[in-house]
Amino acid sequence: MVTAWQIPQDPTRDGTLDPKLADQIKLGYRIFVDTPHEAPRLTGGSVACVNCHLNAGQRERALPLVGITGMFPEYNNRAARLISLQDRVVDCFLRSENATGHGTEALPAADSKEVLAVTAYLTWLGRGYSVGANPTWRNKNAIAADKLIPVAKLDVKAGEGVYAERCTSCHGIDGQGVQIGDKKAGPLWGDGSWNDGAGAARVYTLAGIIRYSMPYLNPGSLTDEEAQLVAAFINSKPRPVFPFKDRDYPGSKLPADAVYYRTGQ
Repeated sequence: MVTAWQIPQDPTRDGTLDPKLADQIKLGYRIFVDTPHEAPRLTGGSVACVNCHLNAGQRERALPLVGITGMFPEYNNRAARLISLQDRVVDCFLRSENATGHGTEALPAADSKEVLAVTAYLTWLGRGYSVGANPTWRNKNAIAADKLIPVAKLDVKAGEGVYAERCTSCHGIDGQGVQIGDKKAGPLWGDGSWNDGAGAARVYTLAGIIRYSMPYLNPGSLTDEEAQLVAAFINSKPRPVFPFKDRDYPGSKLPADAVYYRTGQ
C-alpha cells in the first residue's frame, strides 16, 4: 500500500505557487484528498475525490486528471451540451459526492468556493500541457466494446463471488471500506456512497475503473468479464437516489448500463 501515500505533485509543498492563487490551489488539493471533512456542505456521504482518482488524481489508469483542463469546455452526452470544467466539478459534487443528500436548497454552483478551489487544483495539475490536446492517459479506463457483456447476462451472484475473493481486503465484505493506516477505501454502496446518478452507478463505467485500477496492489489482474461481474454486483446494491435523473440524457436513448435509471428509482 506504500504507493497510496505517494503524491508526485503536492501543492502544499510547492514554494513556487503564485501567491494570489496559492491558498485556493491548496484548498482544492485538501478538498480533493479529504472531501467529507474539507467540503462537508457539498458531501452527502463519506466518499472523497481521491477514492476514485487515486493518488490525488495522479495515478495512471486510475482516472488521472493531470493535463485534462485544456480539454474544457467539451461536449457531455449526459447533459447533451457543452460543459466547462467548473460544470464538471459541480456534477461530481452532485453525484459522486452526493451533495443532494443535504437536500436541494443549497446545491453547488460554478462559483461555489469549493468548486473554484478544486478547479484551481486541477488547473495547477495541467500547467505546461497544451490546450486542446487530449493527454494520452485520458479515457483509458474503458473496456473495449467487443468485450462488453449484455447487462442482463451478467450474473450478480458470480460477481459477488469475485468481489469476496478479490475486493474485501480493502473494501470489506459489507462494502464500506477497511481502514489501512490513515487511508480508507471508499464505501461502494449504502448511504455513504455515490448516488445512483453518478458515473460509477453505470455498470460498464464502473467495470472499466475496476478493470484497470483495481485491485489496488495488483491492478489489471481481473479479466474483462470479472470486472463487469463485480461492477454488476456493486451496482445491484442500494445507494442514495439522485433526484434529477429525469433531466439526464435529454432526447437520447438511455445507456444500456444505466441500471438505476431503469428501475424507476
